[in-house]
Amino acid sequence: MVKVTKKDKRRILIWSLLILVMGAYLGYFAFDYWSKILDNHKTKKVLEEKYTSLLEEEKELNSEVIKLHDPDYVAKFAREKYMYSREGELIIRIAD
Repeated sequence: MVKVTKKDKRRILIWSLLILVMGAYLGYFAFDYWSKILDNHKTKKVLEEKYTSLLEEEKELNSEVIKLHDPDYVAKFAREKYMYSREGELIIRIAD
């Protein structure tokens, strides 16, 4: 039978405390980094959705630019939006 001395008990206690402290330290930082990673994933999803909506808006604006190069469309657009009229036309606005 091996006799455990006070020096051995103290050494085991110190090593146990050291391992416990290091484990707690590593656990804290692992949890902290994990929460940051999850936040980044959520932010990434939001930004990807915003990116796709901006791409759709860009497509719509590009098609509007292409339409605005057509003089007939510009004339029709100005008549509808700004209530311009051709010669001899009468504009009557009907409330909804």
